[in-house]
Amino acid sequence: MNLRQLFLSHVAQTSPAPLALEIVKAEGCTLWDADGNTYTDLIGGISVANVGHRHPAVLEAVRTQLDAYLHVMVYGEFVQSPQVRYAQRLVSLLPPSLNSVYFTNSGAEAVEGALKLAKRVTGRTGIIAFQNSYHGSTQGALSIIGDEYWRRSFRPLLPGVRHYTYNDPAMLERITEDTACVVAETVQAEAGVLPPDAAWLQALRARCTETGTLLILDEIQAGFGRTGTLWGFEHYGIVPDVLLLGKALGGGMPLGAFIASKELMDAFTDAPVLGHISTFGGHPVCSAAGLAALEALLAEDMIGTVGRKADRFRSGLQHPRILSLSGIGLWMAARFASFEECKRVIDRCIAGGVLSDWFLFAADCLRISPPLNISDAEIDAACAVIRGALDAD
Repeated sequence: MNLRQLFLSHVAQTSPAPLALEIVKAEGCTLWDADGNTYTDLIGGISVANVGHRHPAVLEAVRTQLDAYLHVMVYGEFVQSPQVRYAQRLVSLLPPSLNSVYFTNSGAEAVEGALKLAKRVTGRTGIIAFQNSYHGSTQGALSIIGDEYWRRSFRPLLPGVRHYTYNDPAMLERITEDTACVVAETVQAEAGVLPPDAAWLQALRARCTETGTLLILDEIQAGFGRTGTLWGFEHYGIVPDVLLLGKALGGGMPLGAFIASKELMDAFTDAPVLGHISTFGGHPVCSAAGLAALEALLAEDMIGTVGRKADRFRSGLQHPRILSLSGIGLWMAARFASFEECKRVIDRCIAGGVLSDWFLFAADCLRISPPLNISDAEIDAACAVIRGALDAD
């Protein structure tokens, strides 16, 4: 059996028709498959590879940490310098109230920890989330996903969860003194990269403050420069009570985090002790890689180029069959007349050496979330392939 057959036989499958590209190398914004074909990566590992694949600084940090130690103890018991240094650097770039970092293995686990924290500190059980939101596939995260199609086969899920329309002022009155938390994506990712109205997000913040409800912002995709600022919430003049991070947090290694005030986070230390615990959360190699990626993002001013590169994509994707181009920063959704048309374009792009996909709640949209250090030449070439795919009919 070849590797593809072994993949289909022995690696648990998530869909009936995976892409099944056999990638043998990745560098910068380029992927290579086993047949020697190259692909410009417009997916970026779903907003993971913000500094590009195999950034030299990330590789060096991983090698250095490998020479020191790997796993030594469950999270929170030993002083592990990669965790400490990364937490220190993150909070130095965040508002003062977000000064305590709990590292996890993934974004979904960060969601789980944040939901527990909200219940613990408020003594409440009500949770509000939004339609067409995505927060992960674990039981708690699945409970707040905004589409019954994804939830129905796994019920019963968490009780007390209500879903409302994102960006709708009418839902604000649904937040009461019984609500433990509101969980919102700063930008709705899988709905087709839909930013909120600033006034609505500010009103949401105010209503949560008024009712003593924790505002949890999910920036698992939006963080680390994707929107054109380091953190997505910076566009809107608000600060969440809890910030969720993942994906680009690890610089290509698996890592998640939820960040809150030390006052809130200390609730996990007693009644019960070990109120939240993880064996591999904040793994030292992942933490070292993530810190190196963050420093590279800042030192090379990748965020400063996002606006110009986004404009280049918008200019290059003018085509009558692209009905709209929603998004913020270097993160866009090109909408077509149907999923079938979008899928044809995606397949033709892959054949032409450009890798993209669609969105969970916007299947008629093509994803554009490349590494932030994508070059102008790579942008122009990718846009030409997309336009060519549309003109092939």
